[in-house]
Amino acid sequence: MRRSLELVGLAALPLAVLGVFFLLPVSGMVSEGFVTDGRFDPGGVLEVLGRPRVHRVLWFTVWSSTVATLLAVLLGLPVAHLLHRRRFWGRRALRSLLLVPFVLPTVVVGVAFRELIGEAGPLGFLGLDGSAVAIVAGLVFFNVAVVIRAVGAAWESLDPRPAEAAAALGAGPAHVFRTVTLPALRPAIVSAASVVFLFCATAFGVVLTLGGLRYSSVETEIYLLTTNLLDLQAAAALSILQLLAITALLVVTGRLRAVPDPALARSTRRPPRPAPGDWPGLVATGLVLLLVGAPVAALVAGSLRVGDAWSLGNYRALTGEGTQHALLASATDALVTSLRTAVDATWMSLSLGVLVTVVVTRRSRTRGERRARGLLDGLFMLPLGVSAVTLGFGFLITLDRPPLDLRDSPLLVPIAQALVALPLVVRTLVPVLGGIDDRQRQAAASLGAGPLRTFATVDLPAMWRPLTAAAGFAFAVSLGEFGATSFLAREDHPTLPIVIYHLIGHPGAMNYGMALAASVVLATTTALVMLAVDRLRVPSVGAF
Repeated sequence: MRRSLELVGLAALPLAVLGVFFLLPVSGMVSEGFVTDGRFDPGGVLEVLGRPRVHRVLWFTVWSSTVATLLAVLLGLPVAHLLHRRRFWGRRALRSLLLVPFVLPTVVVGVAFRELIGEAGPLGFLGLDGSAVAIVAGLVFFNVAVVIRAVGAAWESLDPRPAEAAAALGAGPAHVFRTVTLPALRPAIVSAASVVFLFCATAFGVVLTLGGLRYSSVETEIYLLTTNLLDLQAAAALSILQLLAITALLVVTGRLRAVPDPALARSTRRPPRPAPGDWPGLVATGLVLLLVGAPVAALVAGSLRVGDAWSLGNYRALTGEGTQHALLASATDALVTSLRTAVDATWMSLSLGVLVTVVVTRRSRTRGERRARGLLDGLFMLPLGVSAVTLGFGFLITLDRPPLDLRDSPLLVPIAQALVALPLVVRTLVPVLGGIDDRQRQAAASLGAGPLRTFATVDLPAMWRPLTAAAGFAFAVSLGEFGATSFLAREDHPTLPIVIYHLIGHPGAMNYGMALAASVVLATTTALVMLAVDRLRVPSVGAF
């Protein structure tokens, strides 16, 4: 009974926050779809789902996400092997560099690709601007780091002796990989592919920036239906469909994650240097570096061009409001707003994340307790799969009346961003707290230490580094968050991603140049944070 009360007490605050700021907005979204003029009307949802445009949007979301996932896995696997199973100079810097695209603001990624493949870009002759190929390339750019990180962490810890024994018996490298290595890595590969598909299916900024009016995913369609067409019932119907699909995918991913992870038994053998047989990894790494580096280089070069001359004019213009009063607040003011908002979102997500991690990692003594902790773990992962656009829309329609009238609250955007970052914080901390031998806590308790003192003397020393890394990760994610913020940010206090999107949508060379310069500033800030995080060497960061 005492343990049950402790579990309820620890979970009460995170559950209350999740209930008010996640389940309530999502349920409000559901009611918009099923309730018409105060009556329960499920036929409205069915009518929306029968529209030909909805079918086209669903098909595009499925096939583009599938292709992007396959490409990310095919490119990421050999790179993961090279960076996590081979030793060479600059390996750590390369691993850090390839993690950065995952936390780059999606709007920045879209702007960078447009600068590369647009009519005036270096690859403009390919005619890919506004095409599905550009969108898929953007999705791969954004998500290949997930495969490298997740599979690499498992591969790095894999016991090499079974593969060595198979090779000693005469099996070739391909046969060893197919019969020994691949089965051992299958849980990590399938789990990473599931997460990448989920991220691709809920991608917003990349599709919105690169797809224009021709291509639309479920996520961008919800945004267009809400903001442009004011068709809330159709937006709600798509959100419900997306929610059901993502919940099913999360359940599958959760089951796959339950398979014993080789990362828990880390190998300490020093990796060898690259050999001639590692050419697939070298080629794939070169391709990924080209995929990552080319758009970023085009973005930086474009930000330094004013007319036909090199200049810092676009950066100096960031203190202004653009041509034709494109902005109500300057980009520099928006950067300050972004930093303040990210700080608030970080402490919120960390506070909740520590509580959730403690709840789900404590040793369970009964089957019921184990199931309860597993249920809570899955519940707090839901924000990872529910689109930020759905969350932001839900905030708008449910938190606009007493006693929760938060329309003008400066905390509304940080709360939404904290919920987006919460699953990433939890997934960073869970492997650390879950790996602590519970007998240490029992020994501290037997010596008279209370729960707080036990946490301070046993758990905290082990988790300060992952906690710092999680803070940086949450800060970087919040800094670039665009989906929910696009609904909730006030026009006179926008964040920098919102300003970039507004500048792209306004005509004028100066506005576009300012968008490029602001993208470089935002990308640099985010990259510096992530490079500092990676210096902490916490394997669970970005490994999901």
